[in-house]
Amino acid sequence: MGCSSSKSTVPATTTSSDKVARSSSAVVVAGGSKAKSDGVGGGGGGVASSFDDAYARGKKLGEGAFSVVIEASKKGTSESYAVKVVTKSKLSREDEIALKDEINVLNELKHKHIIRLYAVFEEKAYWYLVTEKMTGGELFDRIVSKSFYNEKEARDVCKILFEAIGFCHSKSVAHRDLKPENLLLQSEDSDSDIKIADFGFAKKVLTPNSLTTQCGTPGYVAPEILEGIAYDTKSDMWSLGVIIYIILGGYPPFIEQNQRELFRKIRKGQYEFHDEYWGSVSADAKDLISSLLTVQPSKRMSADQALQHRWMLQDASVLAAKDLGTNLLELKKYNAKRKFKAAVNAVIMANKLTSLGANFQDNLKG
Repeated sequence: MGCSSSKSTVPATTTSSDKVARSSSAVVVAGGSKAKSDGVGGGGGGVASSFDDAYARGKKLGEGAFSVVIEASKKGTSESYAVKVVTKSKLSREDEIALKDEINVLNELKHKHIIRLYAVFEEKAYWYLVTEKMTGGELFDRIVSKSFYNEKEARDVCKILFEAIGFCHSKSVAHRDLKPENLLLQSEDSDSDIKIADFGFAKKVLTPNSLTTQCGTPGYVAPEILEGIAYDTKSDMWSLGVIIYIILGGYPPFIEQNQRELFRKIRKGQYEFHDEYWGSVSADAKDLISSLLTVQPSKRMSADQALQHRWMLQDASVLAAKDLGTNLLELKKYNAKRKFKAAVNAVIMANKLTSLGANFQDNLKG
């Protein structure tokens, strides 16, 4: 689906494609020597004259239409980073503005559960975006690797997501593309080092209901975006509702092969808690999801409100006793299908670049 155009994203981990979001303004990020650092980790507190002065290049991690993602280490240290090398000549003016917008957003979002941008270098032919390297894979992959799974573990994940998105919203930033692929783990050692990544569609919300660009991913996009009406950060809360439904139930709330029918169900908020999978799930957990999958944004829960929901405050021992083993099996099936579809799409993109939103407007009808 994407936005109304493609976008180019800051590296979070190995990537196979680029996406460029539509934007109307940008703040110049680099001046003087065309390099900027926040002085933490990758930046080292000083301004280098070029990327190669500061970093030693490593292996290629991924490749997209406009860039390659490489591993790099800060010279004189063993610190390793993921670096997106964007070819300027391949960017349209709109693409470059969108890239700068994303950089500016990430420079504001310093949070332990948000992908960290350490340094940016703008040189004659390339942009270099230095971020932390995520080596733990996707969150859903970690969940399905478990032998046992319960509501406490699911609640722990939800708490992290609400805190991270709540921080974004406190900075007046809407992510606009929350989905499983953008929930990553920093390492293989901890289940709690979750980071939200890919802020290529992120946008500052200057006033309530001030966003109009149709962005997102089918299945996770909020009804108001599909309706083409102005929206704000509450659209992220709908997407979190979809993600939490999957985390607890093992499958998405909105499933249709036909995208037009999928969008119709989303616009109407037409989903169910099927007893086969939801009969043993806490009533409070289902109530939280219902409070997020509310069609009317003004009645939809905020991140701060979600953190105070009964289920989020429930005693840990009570939730640990609520086994989700059957739903974990369903999640494993769903995750395998999702990964296969992503792999197929990557092959298609590698052979023929197409607009992610080519049929978007047609599917909004009906």
